Amino acid sequence: MTENEENAIPESENTTIETATLKEENQPKTTVMEEFDWNAVGKKHDNYSKDERSKFEELYNNTLNAIAEHQVIDGTVVSKNNREVVVNIGYKSDGIIPLSEFRYNPDLKGGDTVEVYVESQEDVSGQLILSHKKARVLRSWERVNQSLDNNEIITGFVKCRTKGGLIVDVFGIEAFLPGSQIDVKPIRDYDIYVGKTMEFKVVKVNHEYKNVVVSHKALIEAELEQQKAEIISKLEKGQILEGTVKNITSYGVFIDLGGVDGLIHITDLSWGRINHPEEIVKLDEKINVVILDFDDNKKRIALGLKQLSPHPWDSLDTNIKVGDKVKGKVVVIADYGAFIEITTGVEGLIHVSEMSWSQHLRSAQDFLKVGDEVEATIITLDREERKMSLGIKQLVPDPWTKITENYVIGSKHKAVVRNFTNFGIFVELEEGVDGLIHISDLSWSKKIKHPAEFTKIGEEIEVIVLEVDIENRRLSLGHKQLEENPWEVFETVFTLDSIHQGTIVNINDKGVTVALPYGVEGFAPTRHIVKEDGSQAKVEEKLDFKVLEFSKEAKKIVVSHSKIFQDVINAEKTKENEEQKAKEKTTKKAVKKIKDNMEKTTLGDIEALATLKTDMDESEKKQTAKKKAKKAEATETPDLFDNVEDDKKEE
Repeated sequence: MTENEENAIPESENTTIETATLKEENQPKTTVMEEFDWNAVGKKHDNYSKDERSKFEELYNNTLNAIAEHQVIDGTVVSKNNREVVVNIGYKSDGIIPLSEFRYNPDLKGGDTVEVYVESQEDVSGQLILSHKKARVLRSWERVNQSLDNNEIITGFVKCRTKGGLIVDVFGIEAFLPGSQIDVKPIRDYDIYVGKTMEFKVVKVNHEYKNVVVSHKALIEAELEQQKAEIISKLEKGQILEGTVKNITSYGVFIDLGGVDGLIHITDLSWGRINHPEEIVKLDEKINVVILDFDDNKKRIALGLKQLSPHPWDSLDTNIKVGDKVKGKVVVIADYGAFIEITTGVEGLIHVSEMSWSQHLRSAQDFLKVGDEVEATIITLDREERKMSLGIKQLVPDPWTKITENYVIGSKHKAVVRNFTNFGIFVELEEGVDGLIHISDLSWSKKIKHPAEFTKIGEEIEVIVLEVDIENRRLSLGHKQLEENPWEVFETVFTLDSIHQGTIVNINDKGVTVALPYGVEGFAPTRHIVKEDGSQAKVEEKLDFKVLEFSKEAKKIVVSHSKIFQDVINAEKTKENEEQKAKEKTTKKAVKKIKDNMEKTTLGDIEALATLKTDMDESEKKQTAKKKAKKAEATETPDLFDNVEDDKKEE
């Protein structure tokens, strides 16, 4: 088959092909690509070849940093507004940081390099999340630890004051600066350091509690130690140095001598007495001091200030002598006396015994108080020992110089009770004139065991002068002598065996005290207060008492209640005994008469005699029985008063 034949197409088929060709011409033409990039669907076609695309991708990737979350990197500030700061860290997008995290740096501007912490590479909205605050904290702890390890000097900003010290911002961390570490000298006002930028050393880091302690004092201690060693090596007793008042206490003043501290004791500040060192010096004042002493290591240095001026005793007026009157101010008071400052540094003691002519034991506070201006007389003066004794009672006359004129024996006066003793009362008639009322001179009738039963301290009492003892400066006084002695009258009233009504007021082991008429008291032994029914009399019971003994000299009355009814019983017994004796005597006479006439008797007489004898025997038996009964009765109620002398001894 020829080529033309082969290319020849049947007519029928040709018609079909033409029809198909016409249909295809009417359809849009489609370009077929060997490799289709489905990722580019919906995006602008860049018409880059594969090589070109690879080249551009490599260039783009080189502009991006490989970052990971939770790491600290440096970034560049792109821009900032009132709320946020845009930072470029070389990532595919910029990060946004709140402006509040840069509050410490108000001068922040575009182009500044800042450290940031990558919190998230992409949040739900595709935004890179950064934090400058967290980055500062992490970097700060690294720097703090590095500073502690290397003993570096760092800079911090004092933010505020806190209890015991200051809060310092160091690398964004709040560190504590103790008050003792601010300076080598005590700091009284911490507020003056607030807002300042200072240099520090990190002295302690607590990782567990995230605490940092810094010190400014540590920076200057090394230099001060060198100065201190140099100063100490040149110290000598008596040397005069200039120092600064570093601290004031109640007992003295600490002086800074240029790195070395010394103490001026309060007694070495002034020749005169002071209550507090603040009266002499002030804080931070520069003063000259003299070295008094120091220990072997020269760590304790005793300083003096008053030693730089002459002693006041050396300039005391040479014309002052014993007996002169001087004026001064009370500076110290003790129980034994008061110290009077005549001039600064010159004092005299007024002993309490020189404050009043009175002999009463009193304290100096009863006469003077601190700050009083007083006038006194010089009693003793020793310029070498620098001692002076004074007196103020010498300014008034001694009342004992005219004691015999003012207090004549027998004269009556009023006095004030000052003190009690077991034997009497001390009274004061006037300042410096004392007297004693013996307990026996208080009352004629009452037996007083202690003066407190009679009067009270501070009460006024009327007295009479009994005796004057000029040598011992004492008066013997009496109170009962103001009245007549009632015992002379009592002697006629309370006669022996007289009976009086009395009240038992007190009872003890030996007996009772009985209040008798006219205010007098008597004593009844215990066995003399047995009543007729055998019971014992009691306190506050009123009974009749018989006087057994009366002594005007001893002021003593012994009485008995039991003696009253016992005397009646004894009288009855005596009467019965006398009657019995008379009857027995009559019987004996009759018997004798009968015996004398025995020879003349008859048988009838004998019978009569027998009868008489029987009657006499029966009578004798009756008498014996009666005596036994009386004896038994006497045994039940014994005679308590057969021996009055025993009662006296018992009293």
